[in-house]
Amino acid sequence: MLRIRIHAGSGQTVLVLEGRLAGPWLEELARSWATLRSAAHAARVRVDLEGVTFVSAAGKALLARLHDDGALLTARGCMTRAMIDEIATQRPVRPEESESNT
Repeated sequence: MLRIRIHAGSGQTVLVLEGRLAGPWLEELARSWATLRSAAHAARVRVDLEGVTFVSAAGKALLARLHDDGALLTARGCMTRAMIDEIATQRPVRPEESESNT
């Protein structure tokens, strides 16, 4: 299960994720992201991964796509921060690659 909360205010939009980033929840996150990106007020979105307990390979690919689209990925846990660092240093994911992984 994945809980997705959106906090908008004071010039910043935060997408808070809690739970497992895998399976059918990836589609829901992709929809939420598309909605945020299409909103005029959401120029920069921070994705808070603090409450994420598991990330599948497809989940990591989706996070890479969000990062490539301009999302700022944040977390406090060392494993999640390491994953974010790895995503940030990889080449951009092309749309056709991320679609086949979600």
